[in-house]
Amino acid sequence: MTRTLLTLCLGCCALAALFPGVALAEDLPVRKAGLWEMKVVKTGSPIPDMTMQHCTDETTDKDMNNSVSPLAKQICSKQDVQKTATGNVSDSVCSVGGMSITSHSEIVGDFNSAYTVTSSSHADRGASGPPRDTTTKIEAKWLGACKPDQKPGDIVMPGGFKLNIKDAEKLKGLVPAK
Repeated sequence: MTRTLLTLCLGCCALAALFPGVALAEDLPVRKAGLWEMKVVKTGSPIPDMTMQHCTDETTDKDMNNSVSPLAKQICSKQDVQKTATGNVSDSVCSVGGMSITSHSEIVGDFNSAYTVTSSSHADRGASGPPRDTTTKIEAKWLGACKPDQKPGDIVMPGGFKLNIKDAEKLKGLVPAK
């Protein structure tokens, strides 16, 4: 795998980590503005664990939520989000690249200082391979104001690779065609 493709994959993982268990935009909470650290631990997946930082503000968080929602409506046959006493629970069934992915996510926290997302998913890959079960846990904590060289939407990946969520559309051209 080339370095560019690996970087792209890690960037996509960062985006996926922000939106576990695809939910409707109006149901997603908006995080406190500032710098968030997110530790992502995956089990049953070849994607390595990672810690990233995300600079956000209210507008950027709402924009991210709204950009994910139309895609989810296209690829997901089920999107159920329930508010709980401590956060949200989301159940989804989505189809991506010939795979059916069923996920259940529990989101707990106040979105002002810390939150935790625990997601379990089952991917039925059809004839292309055996099913895969994965669990992802994201522990996010608010660190304070964004750093002086950061702007809302910046995600700093392991190794210092920086991606702004507003530029994510540009990365689609780097994905190899089938």
